[in-house]
Amino acid sequence: MQYTVAESDNVKNILLSIAYDGRAFHGWQIQKNALTVQEEFQKALYKVIGEAVDIKGSSRTDAGVHAYDYCISFKTTHSIPPERLVAALNTYLPKTISVKRARYVPLDFHARYSSIGKEYVYKILNSQIRDPFLDGYALHYWYRLDEKLLNEAANGFIGYHDFTSFCTLDSREPGDLRRTVRNASVTREDDMVYFTVEADGFLYNMVRIMVGTLLRIAQGKFKADSIPSIIETKDRKSAGPTAPAEGLYLNRVIYPEEILKSLS
Repeated sequence: MQYTVAESDNVKNILLSIAYDGRAFHGWQIQKNALTVQEEFQKALYKVIGEAVDIKGSSRTDAGVHAYDYCISFKTTHSIPPERLVAALNTYLPKTISVKRARYVPLDFHARYSSIGKEYVYKILNSQIRDPFLDGYALHYWYRLDEKLLNEAANGFIGYHDFTSFCTLDSREPGDLRRTVRNASVTREDDMVYFTVEADGFLYNMVRIMVGTLLRIAQGKFKADSIPSIIETKDRKSAGPTAPAEGLYLNRVIYPEEILKSLS
């Protein structure tokens, strides 16, 4: 199905923020033989507005990855106001997806290309005893982690670098693998350890490879100050393994304030 809406004076561009449980889906983007978030969202949106529109997602998330704040934009001629759209969509969406808020944005706004950054959080249950209620929602790691050591190590990610060592290359053209990491930290709350990272963009599996590398440091297999040298190699084999998807959450998508303030 082609998702388009004719341009007219009545066209509005709407930005939505959704949260979803990644365990239920094979990522965001529509696929032929797997259930995805985009497919479920498009079906619900069509039931509400009766238009097959072109939906712009803020990023591609992999199977099993969760989102607290995934952003979607689309243009429509429908007159439903954003505040009513939230409730209407939540009526038709499965319980694994929830629309949190909606607002008008300028017509040239794009959920992906207007973004100036994203923040991810990776959760590690650091306990000898697994928690059945966190199965699929955090990586269970039973050996004690030194969060202060890992926090210092994570500082090595910060800056403008070529992150080839922290990217899984697929069949697509690799393109520019340089990104700017603005913040990277490791913190603890009781038995839960959090790796939080913000950047202007992320490569395929980048955060999960960062976590796998930090765990290699925790195990003493890599030196605590080894991240800068791993970046310099530009070799995926020099970094740690790709951590499981279950602990990864898209925490927020960052847009310029002037765009969001331009329309209310």
